Amino acid sequence: MYLYNSATRKKEEFTTHTPGHVEMYTCGPTVYHYAHIGNLRSYIMEDVLEKYLRFAGYDVNRVMNITDVGHLASDADTGEDKMLKGAKREHKTVMEIAKFYTDAFFEDCEKLNIKTPDVVEPATNCIDEYIKIVSTLIEKGRAYVAGGNVYFDTSTLDRYYIFNDHDEEDLAVGVREGVEEDLNKRNKNDFVLWFTKSKFEDQALKWDSPWGVGYPGWHIECTGISLKHNGEYLDLHCGGIDNAFPHHTNEIAQSEAYLGHPWCKQWFHVHHLNTGSGKMSKSKGEFLTISLLEEKGYDPLSYRFFCLQSHYRKALVFSWENLTNAQGAYQKLIRRIAALDPGDGDTDAAVVEDYKEKFLAQVGNDLNTSMGVTLLYDVLKAPANGATRLAVLDELDQVLSLSLLTKAAALRQAEAARSTASGADGCVITGEGDPAVDAMVLARWHAKKAKNFQEADRIRDELKAMGVEVTDTREGAAWRRV
Repeated sequence: MYLYNSATRKKEEFTTHTPGHVEMYTCGPTVYHYAHIGNLRSYIMEDVLEKYLRFAGYDVNRVMNITDVGHLASDADTGEDKMLKGAKREHKTVMEIAKFYTDAFFEDCEKLNIKTPDVVEPATNCIDEYIKIVSTLIEKGRAYVAGGNVYFDTSTLDRYYIFNDHDEEDLAVGVREGVEEDLNKRNKNDFVLWFTKSKFEDQALKWDSPWGVGYPGWHIECTGISLKHNGEYLDLHCGGIDNAFPHHTNEIAQSEAYLGHPWCKQWFHVHHLNTGSGKMSKSKGEFLTISLLEEKGYDPLSYRFFCLQSHYRKALVFSWENLTNAQGAYQKLIRRIAALDPGDGDTDAAVVEDYKEKFLAQVGNDLNTSMGVTLLYDVLKAPANGATRLAVLDELDQVLSLSLLTKAAALRQAEAARSTASGADGCVITGEGDPAVDAMVLARWHAKKAKNFQEADRIRDELKAMGVEVTDTREGAAWRRV
């Protein structure tokens, strides 16, 4: 497999510290609000990457943090804690907010077929780890105490800016909003490891530390959680491109200063989801959620399909028209798969293996998911029997996770359940195989034909109360349960 490495700014062959095993870390959500679909694009692509690695034969340990403390409104160590901001907005405690939006995040992930990581760790669980790391950095002369807070000293680094190939617009997200200068910092790029004092006094969560009662900075949590669950050598670190600076830059600085050796080999960044007004952002108050897509009649997996048709290193433009087109293509794909006969012949294992190798090669070229989707259509056109083509699609969907066979089987079953009943005078009733409902729909048709519209409306209302929707056709009527 070849992946673009944000740290070296080139596509490289993927290798790991321990052959055959991947230590993978994913920056998780700050759970002060719902995840918007731009956030979820990153998690979809990281999910595909993890599943691809497993499909390719790797043993994967994937770790994700849940940020429930320490993430300030500005990534430059100023402003209000986002968790406290959410608690004030909804008149709840910080932990109530954290629990609600953590659950909401994983409900969205389930709708999108995003696998839950092997380890999910809230930041508040690892205070002892942060204190140990910060203490060691002070002992090594890599951090200092000033104004009651503990800062990392970036002047001790040979190189601070790691991801300097990205646009300023991408990298400066957290530091361009009228940030006030922190006079405690020795250098402008120094960052807080532990707060005991800040511009606000009402921080909800605080812990004892050698430097006074306080709380950890945002950046230290990912280092602490990764070292706890991934060990000293991390193979693959994932996140959205807006985390590259300063968050991931600061993670590298503090982790390698603490460890005394290189920390993470490979950095994987997913680019933005843009709307007509620019990058989607909670701060703009105009973000879209999975629940909103559902309310508008979209299957969440249509959004996953939409994301897979684009490359993760390209900005993806969202519009309702684009999503509608993606949903139409996804539904058409399901219908084509449903038309395959599972009983058509025996599975040809050699054909299945051949397509698996094609998939590994094509998607393995910098996680080219659009080629993976194209291969699905190639399988549908392949000169193989139905059983073999379905077996291939099932294999590829272990990575793409579009529920292809499940949805196709449900559609096939629904169509098989539809039946027709004919009246003596040639009326055809199409429905779902319930003779009692067929009879009522037929009686309504006769009432309409006799211009007894009052009786026809009565029967229609009775059917509606039963959850049955009737549509008149040229030959008679069709009904379905709603």
